Amino acid sequence: MATRTQAREAVVQLLYAYGSGNEEIGKFFDEILEEQKIKNAQKEFARGLFMGVIENLESLDTKIAQQLKSWDFTKIGDMERAILRLGAYEIVYAKQDRAIVINEAIEIAKNFGTENSKKFINGVLDGIAKNINTPLEN
Repeated sequence: MATRTQAREAVVQLLYAYGSGNEEIGKFFDEILEEQKIKNAQKEFARGLFMGVIENLESLDTKIAQQLKSWDFTKIGDMERAILRLGAYEIVYAKQDRAIVINEAIEIAKNFGTENSKKFINGVLDGIAKNINTPLEN
C-alpha cells in the first residue's frame, strides 16, 4: 500500500510535467498513479492535491514569488517549482501541518532536486508558513 509520501512524490512528478508544458498530463492521472501502485485513499489524496494546485496555480505562484528576495520566479527549476507549488498548496489551502509539509517537501527535494534544493525549498515554504495571512501582491 502506498504512503502519503509516495502520493506526494507522484503529484510532484505530475506537476513537473505540467509545469514543463505538458498541460494535458491530468488526463493520464489515473494511469500514472496505477503504474506507481497508488490506489484508493492515497489516490484520492493525490488527486485532491494535484487538482488543488492546478486550480490555485496563479495565487500559489504569487505566494512563492513574494518569498523570493533577490531571485526571479522564472529562474526556479521546474522540479523545485513543482515541489514549492505542492508545499504552498498544502500550507495555504489544505491547512496541513506546516512542519510535516515542509519536511515532506525537503525529503522530496532530496530525491528529485539538486544539491541546493533542500535549503531553498525549506526557506521559501517556511516564509510562506510564517506569512500565510499576508495579502497577495499583484
